[in-house]
Amino acid sequence: MTNREIKDLMRFFDGSDITKVKIKNGEFSIELQKGFEGGTVVSAPVAAPAVTSVEVSAPVAASVEVSGDSIKSPMVGTFYTAPAPGAEPFVKVGTVVKKGQTVAIIEAMKIMNEIESEFDCRILEIPLSDGQPVEFDMPLFVVEKV
Repeated sequence: MTNREIKDLMRFFDGSDITKVKIKNGEFSIELQKGFEGGTVVSAPVAAPAVTSVEVSAPVAASVEVSGDSIKSPMVGTFYTAPAPGAEPFVKVGTVVKKGQTVAIIEAMKIMNEIESEFDCRILEIPLSDGQPVEFDMPLFVVEKV
């Protein structure tokens, strides 16, 4: 499966009533399960048949209320504002962003996923802090389309 297909599967799984799914195709396998002490257990091979397991047990932030336009999380994971610890953030309040420009990273399944803006906009607010857990469709940035 491609990264895009895995992300789509995670989005579908997170928004569904399904509590467990296991997919095997040759050497590739992925297993998603809900309902373990505030998180989802995810396991998948990295490049070989070995399996990596991740348990998300940190409490997810209370739902962020946003009025107006926003850039939302396409997946469940951990939100990061910069490409590396101590590095400059991708964007700050007031930054004008072009469509396709990277605005943040969400770590999911030990994979760093760059989050790109889907439209030209200006960042008005960043309601989350660096390293905070996020849910699917949670607003990451409050924006004004330009």
